Amino acid sequence: MQLVRDNLYVAEKSGSAFKKSLKRAAAGTLAAGLFVLTSITAAKALDEVTFGTNWVAQAEHGGFYQAVADGTYEKHGLKVTILPGGPQANNRLLLPTGKVDFLMGGNMLQAFSAVEQGIPTKAIAAVFQKEPQVIMTHPGQGLDSFESLKDIKLLIGKGGLNSFYQWMISEYGFSEDQVRPYTYNSAPFLADKRLGQQGYLTSEPFAIERETGIEPNIFLLADFGFDTYSTTIETTNELIEENPDLVQRFVDASIEGWYNYLYGDNAAANDLIKTDNPEITDEHIAFSIAKMKEYGIVDSGDTESLGIGAMNDERMTSFFNKMVKAKVVSADVDYKKSYTLDFVNKKVGLDLRPN
Repeated sequence: MQLVRDNLYVAEKSGSAFKKSLKRAAAGTLAAGLFVLTSITAAKALDEVTFGTNWVAQAEHGGFYQAVADGTYEKHGLKVTILPGGPQANNRLLLPTGKVDFLMGGNMLQAFSAVEQGIPTKAIAAVFQKEPQVIMTHPGQGLDSFESLKDIKLLIGKGGLNSFYQWMISEYGFSEDQVRPYTYNSAPFLADKRLGQQGYLTSEPFAIERETGIEPNIFLLADFGFDTYSTTIETTNELIEENPDLVQRFVDASIEGWYNYLYGDNAAANDLIKTDNPEITDEHIAFSIAKMKEYGIVDSGDTESLGIGAMNDERMTSFFNKMVKAKVVSADVDYKKSYTLDFVNKKVGLDLRPN
C-alpha cells in the first residue's frame, strides 16, 4: 500500500509540474503573440507619405534622405517615400491633386504664384535660409565686386531674367542690355573672361573648378539683399487643416534629418542619393555640403536660435515688397496666404547642432 501511495504522490507531483509547465508555455506563447501583434500594430501605425523633390537627388536634398536612412522619419511615426524631380518630372503639379503629400519648393516666388492662381497650398518650412543663386566671374579681371558686374555682359537664363535679374535692375541699376542668353552650357563663359554667368552655388562653380582648376569669383545674391527663403517644404491647406499633427511630425523629422546630415554621419544618406541619381559623384556631394556650410545656406541667422526651417513675417514682407517693386509680382497678391509659421521656429534639433 505504501508503494501505491508513493506512486500516487509522484504522479500527483508530476501532474502538478506538468500543469505548471503548460501554464508557463501558454504564458510564453501569449507573450510572444502579443509581441508580434504589437509589432504589427506599430508597423501599421506608421503614416505613409510621399515627398516630391524639385530636381534629381543631390546633396541639396540631403537632410530628407538622411531622415529616411537613419530612421528619423520612422521615429516620428512616418514612412516616407521620396519622389525625385528632374527634367522630365513636374512634382509641383502633383501636390494640389494629392499625388504627393509634401513638396520641395524652390523659392517664395512659386508660393506667391500659387496664391495668385488660387492653388490651395502653403510653405510650411524653409530649409534654405539663403537662395543659392549666384553670379560668377573670372578671377584676375578686376571683376571682384558686385558693382563691377554692371560693366560686363552677363549670361542669364530666361527664368533668371524674369525673376532675380529684375530685382538686380530695380535694386542696383543693372540693365537688360547686359543680358546674353544662358543655355546651361558654360562654354561661352570659359571662352570669354570678361563674361559673367548665373549659377547655383553648389553646381556651376563645381563644374568650373573641375574643368579649369580655377575657383571663380562667387556673388551670392542672398548676401546682397535677394532675401527669399528657398528649398521650402510645401503642403496643401487641406492637410494642414485636417491633420496638423502629421504635418508637424514631417517638419520636425526633416529638420532633425538636416542637422544629422550636415553635422553627423551622412554616408547612408549619400548612398541613397547616389542610388536615386547614379550620375552624382562623392566629390560633387562633398563640394555641395562644404559650400552650404561655408555660405550658411541652411544654418544661419534665425536658425541659430530657432532651428533649421525657420521663417518670419519680416523676411516674407521684405521679399514680397522687393518683388512688387521689381514688377515680378502683382501688389494685390495676398502673400500672407502663401505660408504659415505654425510648424517652425520651435527650436527643434538645436541639441544636434555643434556648439
